[in-house]
This record gives sequence, structure tokens and C-alpha cells, in this order.
Amino acid sequence: MASLSEKEAEAYLDARPRYPIDWYKKIAARTLDHKFAWDVGTGNGQAAIGLVEHYENVVATDINEAQLTRAIKHSRISYHHTPKNMSEDEMVALIGGENSMDLIVAAQAVHFFDLTTFYNVAKRVLRKEGGLIAVWVYNDIIISPEIDPIMKRLVDSTLPFRTPIMNLAFDSYKTLPFPFESIGMGSEGKPITLDIPHKLSLKGFLGFLRSWQPAMKAKEQGVELVNEDLITKFEEAWGDENQVKDVYYKAHMIVGKIQEMRCESDDQVSEDSNKDLLLQTEVGRKQERRQPSDEDTRQSKKQNTSEDEGHEAC
Repeated sequence: MASLSEKEAEAYLDARPRYPIDWYKKIAARTLDHKFAWDVGTGNGQAAIGLVEHYENVVATDINEAQLTRAIKHSRISYHHTPKNMSEDEMVALIGGENSMDLIVAAQAVHFFDLTTFYNVAKRVLRKEGGLIAVWVYNDIIISPEIDPIMKRLVDSTLPFRTPIMNLAFDSYKTLPFPFESIGMGSEGKPITLDIPHKLSLKGFLGFLRSWQPAMKAKEQGVELVNEDLITKFEEAWGDENQVKDVYYKAHMIVGKIQEMRCESDDQVSEDSNKDLLLQTEVGRKQERRQPSDEDTRQSKKQNTSEDEGHEAC
């Protein structure tokens, strides 16, 4: 995520919505334990403060120091700056060590990460049994019939300045690699869609647009998307500049767990069992027609002994 100035970080804090309490309740109900949670890309701590209501300790990390200076303080939340040059081993040690986290959350953040590094670290620190990882993003805002078309034109104008990583957010995480097993709350390629209610002033809305990553990326290339003409259009469509509007951010979420390891012998046993079920009726018919002879019994015992000796534990 690009570094924000002091003013931009303040505007971002004002416009960023609080995630619904119900989200944390539902996710926490699915983790086996509630001792440790990691909020990755915490920003100003919006998700961390929600997690601390359900987990005894929350580690919150971010690459952006300007955001961390405005993070919401809490005695059971530890905030840490994680620079780009931090190694995977250093990150694992900072967070809490191998197999330590009951829940990992990346709220409006994972599309900015080096996914290979992040997923490597996540798989190391996430509890193998009962641990969950949740990622979500909001990529659209519904305000009013007058304002929404102007916002759509602005969104469309960002297309030439988007990076592939930013497009993960605009695509609602449908193209986000997510190498974890689904628990029924979204999956790779199929995130669930949710609404985030929020109240927003015109000043907060315009501040959000100026600190919006696609607009900042365009500005770095000499193009001011949030220009005076656009601001005037938003002001006219907003109406009373002092009015605080009820808005909805459209969010998309995926929750998963460490994929269970299966060995080849398990697959073979399952395949053999299916074959046995298919043959069971026919075998029963044959047994009804013919009782086994003494020679049949001896051959059967010999075969079973041979098979038992060939099996190994996975």
C-alpha cells in the first residue's frame, strides 16, 4: 500500500467503515480456541478492535507507519511495523511462532500483499486444527441515485492506473488465489457478498476519494482524477454539504482453514471400499449358491495374511 501523508491518513480514517460486529461473532464461533488473532495490514486498527472482543490477544501489523500512529489503542492489542525487508522467519517470530494463531484476518488489505510471502507465513502461524483465515474487501459504495453515477464514472476512469494487485479488489476477490479449504463462508473464486452500513459526510467522502489508492496511483503519474470539476459535481449531487448520509459499502469475504493432508493409501482404501460396495450384492448371491469348501477357506486365509503384511500406516 502506498504511504499516506498525515492529512491523507486522517481522511482515510474518517471515511473507512467499521466492520459489522456480527462478522466477528460468526467467524469466532468457528475457531476452536480464542487465545490469539492476527490482523494483517491493520491500518488504523478497525479490524483489530473488533477482534479483541473475541480473542484474548491480538497482534496487528502494517507496513505503513502513518496508519499505525492513528491505530485504536487497547491493552490487549499489540501493534507492530513490518517493513518490506522483514524475512518470513522474522515475521513468524514477531507474530507468535509456528501454529500459534486461532484466527488471521486481512481486512481490505490482502490485495496489497506479496501473496506468496503472506500465504507462506499464514500457513506457518495458523493453527492446523481449528484455526481460520478470513480476508475481505469492499470495492463499491452506494450513496444515492444522484451520486452513484458520478462515482461509477470515477471508478471507470481509474482503469488505466490500476495495477494487477489492485484489480483483485475491483474483481471482488473472485480472481484472488486462496490456497485454503472452504468452511462454507466463501471459497476461492466464489466470495460471499455482504453490506457494510456507514454514515458519511461530504467532507469525509471527498477526503476518502483523495486518499483512495487508484486516485493516488494516477496522481503519481501526473493525472489528478479527483479534480475541482469532479468535486463540484459531487457537491451539487450531495445537496446540503452538512448532511450526513447513510451509505453502504459492498463487501466480499472468503474464510478458510488449513487444507487437510491426505495420503495415497487413504485414497486407495476409499477406492477399494467403493469397489467392495459395488460387488457386495453379486458376492452375496454367489455365496448363497455355493458354500465354501475347505480349500477355499485355506486360500482365503493365505490371501488375507499376504494383504495384511503389505499394508503400511500412512
